[in-house]
Amino acid sequence: MLNQFLPWILFNVFVLAMLALDLGVFHRKAHEVKIKEALIWSAVWITLALIFNLGIYFWRGEAAALEFLTGYLLEKSLSVDNIFVFLLIFSYFRVDPLYQHKILFWGILGALIMRAIFIAVGVTLIQQFHWVIYVFGAFLILTGIKMALQKDKEIHPEKNPALRLFRRFMPITDHSVQGKFFVKLNGRTFATPLFVVLLVVETTDLIFAVDSIPAVLAITLDPFIVYTSNVFAILGLRALYFALAGAMRLFHYLHLGLSSILVFIGAKMLLADIYRIPIVIALSVVAGILVISVVASLFRLRKVEVSTTTFNKH
Repeated sequence: MLNQFLPWILFNVFVLAMLALDLGVFHRKAHEVKIKEALIWSAVWITLALIFNLGIYFWRGEAAALEFLTGYLLEKSLSVDNIFVFLLIFSYFRVDPLYQHKILFWGILGALIMRAIFIAVGVTLIQQFHWVIYVFGAFLILTGIKMALQKDKEIHPEKNPALRLFRRFMPITDHSVQGKFFVKLNGRTFATPLFVVLLVVETTDLIFAVDSIPAVLAITLDPFIVYTSNVFAILGLRALYFALAGAMRLFHYLHLGLSSILVFIGAKMLLADIYRIPIVIALSVVAGILVISVVASLFRLRKVEVSTTTFNKH
């Protein structure tokens, strides 16, 4: 029993230690995260994920290592869509850059807990009711098509049911108070707009988890591989946000790439009993689609820049 739970215990201790180091040492004082710092932290999290992947290879073998790498790449690519939505949320609420890291830190901590529950439920459902895999597959294909047809992303916090319910039970201040989530005024506890933003971020990630968890379950049903690949992708999400937030609008075709990945993964689930697509092929397809969408976006950007320069000359 101890051998079964030891990897889970050690991994979660490592995650908590890294989070404590992040918040307690490197971000003890609120500050605006610059691109250089974000790139360094992105490199750190990617390196840690690859080292862990190497450990999986020596511990569980090549198949498990490929499953982790595919799951990690899949979750990492889907999390890019989160970045754009976070950018919209912060812009909508006019969140001071000083406090954006704090919101993402606590938001991601909540996301880890929610996704652990989603993974446990998803794996159990598929193992107990095999037909659920077809439901997940069809859902991913429909989500991919919807993503491809969706031109512009919009957020409507006023329609958020969790936020509307929260407002009924908790008074909210009109302005932020030194980066705090809650304050006491005249003996009453008030939530600040900063906590409102955190609540919107959490509920948004819950919606994203509905897409991403079924997608990674198409790669493997090993709970440890699914969980660890998810965790590493989420832990690197904050740094990725600060590194890419300003450049997100440049990746014009990225949403088409992500939608194609979802459709492919959904088809993989639907074909599971007819033909099991090898994990190496799945990894190659996911990576290939990502590369093509990014390269196509850069070519488009260059073409637009050349056209603009030519127009200005005339």
